[in-house]
Amino acid sequence: MPANLSPEYKAAAEALRRARDPEERLGHLREMLRVIPKHKGTDHLQADLKRRIKELDEELAGPKRGGARGGPPLVIRPEGAAQVALVGPPNSGKSLLHHRLTGSGARSGPYAYTTQYPEPGMLRWQDVSFQLVDLPPVAVEHPVPWLAGALQTADGCLLVVDLADPDCVEQVTTVQRLLAERRVSLVTHWPVDAPPEGGSAADAAEEALALRLPTLLVANQADRLQHAATDLEALAELEEPHYPTLLVSAQTGLGLGDLGEWLWRRLGLVRVYTKAPGKPPDGGRPYTLRHGEQTVADAARLVHRDLADSLKFARVWGSSVAAPGQHVGREHRLADRDVLELHS
Repeated sequence: MPANLSPEYKAAAEALRRARDPEERLGHLREMLRVIPKHKGTDHLQADLKRRIKELDEELAGPKRGGARGGPPLVIRPEGAAQVALVGPPNSGKSLLHHRLTGSGARSGPYAYTTQYPEPGMLRWQDVSFQLVDLPPVAVEHPVPWLAGALQTADGCLLVVDLADPDCVEQVTTVQRLLAERRVSLVTHWPVDAPPEGGSAADAAEEALALRLPTLLVANQADRLQHAATDLEALAELEEPHYPTLLVSAQTGLGLGDLGEWLWRRLGLVRVYTKAPGKPPDGGRPYTLRHGEQTVADAARLVHRDLADSLKFARVWGSSVAAPGQHVGREHRLADRDVLELHS
């Protein structure tokens, strides 16, 4: 029986796709459940929505300890230019890698399951930061029921494997399978690689609860191999699908300096600096626009939610305009390092 999803449901599903804040996502999920047509064709969607709402409610409340709520949060609120999750099998060196990239002090050790809760840290690149979230290992022996929920706010994923482990290809397959069971797919294409996948609005609404996470395969422990580059080529040929790869060593720092620029380019992000009329540009932290959301109106919404509604015009300095200070409308697409002056 066809679902015949309503325009209200499709709008709420699109809002969910764009939302980054966990509480905002919870509100959109509840709205989807409220407006979804109630008939046999949507029974499975209703069940998925109820399960996801319950899970996110519990994740926002935090883990239970001794009958009461307490402990670290299970959902990390996004900060910085983008949120990138670190996932992988046990003993892949994921936590040490996170510490080397962010200085987080994340616990690491020569034994499995050191990481028990999400561990956020910030990777600095030029004048922006990426939020890297270290997550518990993905393994059959140690299921983490809230892991898929913690991934919902991520913009991308680092799939960390120990290149020196002869079972690394099988481990990649296991991670993919366990996440797929929770409707999380690790995909090869990043925002700049291809336009969003096609399909009808109904298809997009039905898939609103499924997550397709752009993935970089990070081959760790390169310092332990005599021919690491050759081994990485072999791994890239064997694993399916063929993810983009980066050869690193958390011990020696090999390849770690390349990650920030790689993420910036593949996520298709844009920095925008603001200025008040008659004043120099704000030299502080720029606003960061996500791929596909790079208009003047999108930037105004980041400055203040109400400003996007009252915006009359803007002036722009930078590579997106023909002349410095050019007047543009709300749908003008901005380029990296543009300076923006908003008039409401």
